[in-house]
Amino acid sequence: MFDNIKRAFGSEDNGAMDEYIEIDLGKEMKKSKVIVRPFVLKSFEDINIILNSLREGYTIAVIDIKPLRSKDIIELKRAISKIKKTADALEGSIAGFGENIIIVTPQFADIHKAGNGDMPQ
Repeated sequence: MFDNIKRAFGSEDNGAMDEYIEIDLGKEMKKSKVIVRPFVLKSFEDINIILNSLREGYTIAVIDIKPLRSKDIIELKRAISKIKKTADALEGSIAGFGENIIIVTPQFADIHKAGNGDMPQ
């Protein structure tokens, strides 16, 4: 078994290796940044763009739900339900801020939800 490993990684004799791998250490690795991205929910179909962005894993979605809320509350409930299911599946968080804004975060970010002792006086 060890002979097979030796042959795979080098010659059996201790001479110079005929083959080598060159590693480019100067090449930068692409680092993903977190993006805080605003969305406006005008219709149920608008959730597809939001869900695709969330699935990428680096988007914090700030969603204005006012246009759909004033147009069709049933569609709004469907849209929020679908967004919540996706956030749960991705182990993210979702919370409402005021009456018209919803924030959805990826798995690595939590939303601070104020308790009774956290409210400003």
